[in-house]
Amino acid sequence: MLTGERAVRPIALTSTVRALTLCIGLALFSFRAAGVDLQGHRGARGLAPENTLAGFRTALAIGVTTLETDLALTRDGVLVLSHEPRLAAVQTRSDGRWLSEDGAPFATLDYAELDRYDVGRLNPDSKYAAQWPEQRPADGQRIPTLTALFDLARGSRTPSGNPVRFNVETKVTPSAEVPTADVEVFARAVVAEIERAGMIDRTTIQSFDWRTLLAVRRLEPRLATVCLTIESNDMNTVRPAADGASPWHAGLKAGEHGDSLPRLVQAAGCSTWSPFWRNLTPGLLAGAHALGLKVVVWTVNDPAELERLALLGVDGLISDYPDRARQVLQRRGITID
Repeated sequence: MLTGERAVRPIALTSTVRALTLCIGLALFSFRAAGVDLQGHRGARGLAPENTLAGFRTALAIGVTTLETDLALTRDGVLVLSHEPRLAAVQTRSDGRWLSEDGAPFATLDYAELDRYDVGRLNPDSKYAAQWPEQRPADGQRIPTLTALFDLARGSRTPSGNPVRFNVETKVTPSAEVPTADVEVFARAVVAEIERAGMIDRTTIQSFDWRTLLAVRRLEPRLATVCLTIESNDMNTVRPAADGASPWHAGLKAGEHGDSLPRLVQAAGCSTWSPFWRNLTPGLLAGAHALGLKVVVWTVNDPAELERLALLGVDGLISDYPDRARQVLQRRGITID
C-alpha cells in the first residue's frame, strides 16, 4: 500500500477536511494557469444514451471541451465506441427485443454485423437504467465508429473558441475476461485512425491497462497518453502483485519510482494522470503538478464534489452530467477550456 502523500485509498471527507480543502483550493485558484477541461463522460451518460452520436451531440450542445469515449476493435479492424467489450444486454435491442444476455465480443464480430442493433435506450427493467433517471432515449441509434465521432465534432469549438478534443479509452484488461484485440493490434488501429483523421493534436488516449499506452507512444510519440487508475473495494489497479508491479501497469513498479503513483505515471510516459475522483488528495495533486503532470479526475457527478475538486485545482473534470459541471465552473468564474 502506498503511504503518506502517496496514498490513493478512497477518502471520506469530514466537514472539517472539506472546509480545509476548499480553503486550499481558493488559495490556489488565483494561480491557475489554464481553464478546466470539461469532459462529457461517454458523451453525456446522465442525459442521453451513452457512447451514441445522440449523446455526443448533447455534450457538444452543453459546451464541453472534450468528448470522452471508449473503444473496441471489431474482427475486421473497425474501431467502435462501447464501454463494454461485447454487446451489452442492458442497452442493446434487435428487432425491438432486448438481448436476454450479453452478446458476442466485438473482437469476434465484423462491423456489418452490428448494424442491426439499436443502442438508443436502456432496458427500463434493469438496475442500470434506474441509475440514470434523467437519460432521454434516442431510438434508432447504432453503435458508432470512431470515424463517425471525428466527423461529427470536426468543426466543433469549445466555449473559448478552440477545437473540441477527444479522449478515447482502449478497453483491454490484463486478465482478458472477455476476448479483445491484441494490445499491439489495438494500438496500431487506434494510431492509424487518429492519423488518418488528422486528429493527433486533438486526441488523448487513456487506459487502465497501460500496455496500450506504451505501445501507442512507441508508434506515435506525438500522441498524448493518459494513465487511468482506481483504488476501491470493487476494482484496484494500483495494488502491486507479488513481483511488485500491478498487472495493470505494464511491468512498471512503484517501488522503483519512490513508491509514488505520480512518478509511476510519469515513468509510463503519460502527460496526464486520471485517478478516480475519490482517490485524489491535495498532496497527490501537488505531487503530480510538481512533475508537470495534468490531473483529470473521473467520474464526478455531485455538484458539491465538482466544486470542491475544481477549487482544489484539478486540470479537468469528467462527468456524466457536464451541464452540472458547467454550471459549477461558471458560478465560480472558472474558465472552461
